[in-house]
Amino acid sequence: MDYEPFDLAQLQVAIQQANANWEAGETWITELSLPEKQIRLGAELPPGEVTWDDRERIASANFQAAVGIKAIGAPASYDLRNVDGKNFITPIKHQKSCGSCVAFGSIATVEGTIRVKHKDPNLQVDLSEAHLFYCHAATQGRNCSNGWWVDPALEAFKNIGVVDEDCYPYTPGDQQCKVCSDWQKRVTKISGLRKFTTAADMKTWLSTNGPVAACFKVYDDFYAYKSGIYRHVTGDLLGGHCVCVIGYSDADGCWICKNSWGDNWGEAGFFRIAYGDCGIDYTMWGVEVVAPPVNNVWLEKKQITGLWSINEERKASAYVDGIGWRKLSAESDSVFLGMLTLLTSAKANKSLVNLRVENEAIKEIYVF
Repeated sequence: MDYEPFDLAQLQVAIQQANANWEAGETWITELSLPEKQIRLGAELPPGEVTWDDRERIASANFQAAVGIKAIGAPASYDLRNVDGKNFITPIKHQKSCGSCVAFGSIATVEGTIRVKHKDPNLQVDLSEAHLFYCHAATQGRNCSNGWWVDPALEAFKNIGVVDEDCYPYTPGDQQCKVCSDWQKRVTKISGLRKFTTAADMKTWLSTNGPVAACFKVYDDFYAYKSGIYRHVTGDLLGGHCVCVIGYSDADGCWICKNSWGDNWGEAGFFRIAYGDCGIDYTMWGVEVVAPPVNNVWLEKKQITGLWSINEERKASAYVDGIGWRKLSAESDSVFLGMLTLLTSAKANKSLVNLRVENEAIKEIYVF
């Protein structure tokens, strides 16, 4: 393709002339070469999928047709980073020099949904993009240069599962699959996936079940995004990109998205994009999740709302608010009785507790 290098002054003029409501500026990515910019993407349409141009055209037409139509039961705005003061979205990550955006967008969607399902914004869940991309995608012939697509990524999540980040830490660049030796005991699986093609369904799912994955066309001006509500105004088409959509605003007419370019890009790693722009809402994917692995997981600032025990040796369970029943570890009389005493007191006084859960059993307790 004939590529014209980025020109910030021309872009700022174009934004002003288009009355677009976003700020452009130099970012860590604007001065990269064309190949270096494109390798930060990675959404590759599989055979039979609707083309990027048609996705963009249809999404724009759908938005225009739906103006004034509200999602039944969905609020006018929703942001999973602030649900009654609670943030259900895991921290921003960085795919760096590899077209692995599908893995990052998919995992962000699963991580956020797990937190929403368990009503726990502090649940420690950090899944391995490396496992999803360098293992699962690689078996399908995908790599840093040719990217991937959301449907097969989520199917792999459902059928095989993805390990935690500590089992296979992410580094950019094509590599052999190198999960930890006990990886099969450490996978998280989803139980299903949903595809949405209307904004009403997307908003309803977001506001009741968790974030969604989405893919869109990336033009050169997007790399210069600093803040505001992005609308494409100028620049060459450089490829497709997948992200996690974590909210929306009808008043502002935009989706709120979590990107995978680090927290020093955009709005601390996030961005807002106008409804119907660049094909962002042609299709979105939600996930149905099962309980995450509980091997050596810390549950922080929980309330104990129920206790159960029987008059037998070391048999008791506690109901952890937002998590459910968990049995007490029965490794020794002293540990068991000590934890039971602390939990009884915490329940009576409505105190918050930190719990370490391993193999579905409470191993340690700290009372505030």
